[in-house]
Amino acid sequence: MNICVVGTGYVGLVTGAVFADLGNDVICVDNVPEKIEALAHGQMPIYEPGLEEMVVRNVADGRLAFTTDLEDAVRRSVIVFITVGTPPKSTGETDLSAVEAVAREIARAMERHTVIVNKSTVPVGTGDFVREVIERHQPRPVPFDVVSNPEFLREGSAIEDTLRPDRIVIGAPNQQVAMTLLELYAPLERPMIITDVPSAEMIKYASNAFLAMKISFGNAIANICELAGADVTQVTKGVGLDQRIGPAFLQAGLGYGGSCFPKDTDSLVHTASSLGYDFALLRAVVDINRERAAHVVSMIEKVLGPLDERVVAVLGLAFKPNTDDMREARSIEIVGPLVDAGATVRAYDPVAMLNAAKVLPPAVEYTNSAYEAATGADAVALVTEWNEFKFLNLERLRRVMRRPLIFDGRNLWEPERMRRLGFEYHSIGRKPVLPPS
Repeated sequence: MNICVVGTGYVGLVTGAVFADLGNDVICVDNVPEKIEALAHGQMPIYEPGLEEMVVRNVADGRLAFTTDLEDAVRRSVIVFITVGTPPKSTGETDLSAVEAVAREIARAMERHTVIVNKSTVPVGTGDFVREVIERHQPRPVPFDVVSNPEFLREGSAIEDTLRPDRIVIGAPNQQVAMTLLELYAPLERPMIITDVPSAEMIKYASNAFLAMKISFGNAIANICELAGADVTQVTKGVGLDQRIGPAFLQAGLGYGGSCFPKDTDSLVHTASSLGYDFALLRAVVDINRERAAHVVSMIEKVLGPLDERVVAVLGLAFKPNTDDMREARSIEIVGPLVDAGATVRAYDPVAMLNAAKVLPPAVEYTNSAYEAATGADAVALVTEWNEFKFLNLERLRRVMRRPLIFDGRNLWEPERMRRLGFEYHSIGRKPVLPPS
C-alpha cells in the first residue's frame, strides 16, 4: 500500500519504518526541513534500539522516503497516518492544534478517497473533530474516512512493540474501512479488535490510566512499608503472583514519567471533568506520582544533612532505560532541588546527557562513566535503572566514593548484598542498610 505518515517523532518514525519493512511504500512527512534532511541521510532525531538500521535499510531499498511536502505525500497515498504531538495545556487538556493543522492540509490535498488514521494519542471525540475540520476545509467534496488506531509502543522497545503488539485496536466508522486497516496489519498476525471510533480512543487512555494506577499503587504501598518496616519488593511479588493482578507495573520507585503517562492521565481527568464526571481515583494516582521525586530528595537531605559542599553522583537521567528522552524525567525533579540546596551534582547517563544538558541546571557536571561520577562523591543517587548500572562493579564504586552511601530510587540492588559490600543503602519501601554503630 502507499502510506503517508505525518510526524516523525517516536510514533511516526517507528510506524513508518515498520510499515516500510513490511513491504509498503511509505512517505514520512515533517515540517522541519533540517530533520527531514538528516533522516534522508540516516541520522536519527531520537535514540531507539534497532530504528536506525531499519530506516537506513528501507531508504536504501526505496520503500521509505522523507519529505516536507505534505500535499504531494497525501495525493500519492491511500492511507494517511496522523502521528503529530499532542502536548498538554496548563489545564491538563490535550492540545490538538497540530492535529487540526494537519487535518486542514489533508483536506486541501485530497483528490480521491483517503483513509485518515489518528495514531496520535487524542481524547475521545477527536475523530469527529478531525472529520469536521476536513469537511470544512475541502475545496471540493472528496470522500474520506477517519479511523482511530492508537499505538501502545514503549520507548526503548518501540520496534518490538510495533511488530509484536499485544493487540491492534481499529476504531472505524464502518466495516469496509476497517478491512483496509486489517489488510495493512495482517502480516503481523497479531490479535485485532474492531470498535467504533470513540471506543478505540478511550481504550488508549484507559490502558495508560490503569498502568499508571498500578505504578502509583505500588508506590503508595512502599510508603506504608517504609513506616511499618516491611519490604515492598516481597509485598508486590506476593501480590503480583495473583493471576488476577499480575506483577507488571507494581514495582516501587520514582514513579512514571515520559511523554505518555503524565499527559494521558491529566488529559483523561480533564476529559472526565468536561463530561461531568470527577475522576477522583485517577486524580489520586497523579498526586501520588507527583510526590515521588520529592520523597527521595527529602531522604537524601535527611541522611546527608546540609547539602552545602556535598557531592552527589546521579546515575541515569533519561525518564527510563534505552532512551534519550528527558520528557517528565524524574532526574529533573531530583537534580534541580539538589543543586538549589547547594550540592555539587555529577551526572552520568549512557545516552541522554546531551538532551539532559538542555533541561538540567547549568551547574551539573557530566562524566564519562558511573565510576567517574562517583569519584570523591558523598553519595550516589540511582535515578534510571539502565542495565549497565545493574552490573556495576560495586566494590570499585565503593572504593572511589568519599562516603559509601547509596540512594537507590529504583530498588535495583539487594539490601543484603549492599550490607556485605559495606554500603549505607537507602531504597524505596525497604528497611535502610545503616552503617555499624
